[in-house]
Amino acid sequence: MPIRALVVDDSAVARKVVSTILDEDPEIEVVGIARDPYDARDKIKQLAPDVITLDVEMPRMDGITFLRNLMRLRPTPVVMVSTLTQKGADITMEALRIGAVDFVPKPTIDLSQGFGDYAVDLRDKVRAAARAKVRAYEPSVREKTRRKVTTFRCTDQLIAIGSSTGGTEAVREILEDLPTACPAIVVAQHIPPGFAESFAERLDRECPMRVHSASDGQLIQPGNVYIAPGEQHLEVRSDGARWRCKVHDGERVNRHRPSVDVLFHSVAKNVATNAIGVMLTGMGNDGAQGMLAMKQAGAPTIAQDEATSVVWGMPGSAVKAGAVDKVLPLHEIPTKLQLLCRERV
Repeated sequence: MPIRALVVDDSAVARKVVSTILDEDPEIEVVGIARDPYDARDKIKQLAPDVITLDVEMPRMDGITFLRNLMRLRPTPVVMVSTLTQKGADITMEALRIGAVDFVPKPTIDLSQGFGDYAVDLRDKVRAAARAKVRAYEPSVREKTRRKVTTFRCTDQLIAIGSSTGGTEAVREILEDLPTACPAIVVAQHIPPGFAESFAERLDRECPMRVHSASDGQLIQPGNVYIAPGEQHLEVRSDGARWRCKVHDGERVNRHRPSVDVLFHSVAKNVATNAIGVMLTGMGNDGAQGMLAMKQAGAPTIAQDEATSVVWGMPGSAVKAGAVDKVLPLHEIPTKLQLLCRERV
């Protein structure tokens, strides 16, 4: 049976674009459209969609309030449709925290010019969302604080993380449980321009380590996290006894920029046995070969397990490639990283 999709957007043009793109996929059927959250609420009860595409900013009730209610009362896979602005990026990061599976930029495409890569991306994310594991939203009553605990000391190690669908929250959960005295961490998360900066800023506020949107030539230091900017690859290059970020807009790899494979191959080449590789939730197979190169270079490698992954595409591909030493649930990965770092000091 096709995936039943509900399109929720206050813009008639956006509804038309998103609906047209999805209807052209034989695996997806648009069963309804809604112009605001109140209309959407009635359509959800009536149509029971498998996936909802949801505009971030709408009249009468904003997308975040609607999403919070939806994930609390009737958890359903949601793909957010967000404007490419700082406000839109901030709201989207909050939506992912609440439980949205993924997001796409607001379409600004001339219908007469076709849809190109945008259509492929949207369809892929809706199909992945239909298979995703969604959880009920539970408001947190715990006040988060920046911890200053030092549990181990590492100055010449590096942790490389790759992630995609569901990865913004998975990365956050790992970083929240790592202390400030941690090896440097480099992250390739599939994310568009503008959103990467908002993602890094949010992590920097909520996690003990300092978190940056990586810049070209930036020195990689312990206790710091470097996020690949949107639409740019991140690599690690040697600079004598130090490492620096190499940020560039090279060709897409596995249809992605940033690409996990690009990051992991650079870590295998320049860091080798001093690295630890982590593959988190995401669709597709980006990073599998790069993680295999890391393992062959002597780096321990970890993949998030299927039960805790929103989508087990990337971790599963790495496992199938023979690139993974250990498969762990998400909540066990921070402890394992700390143990590996202590063992290798």
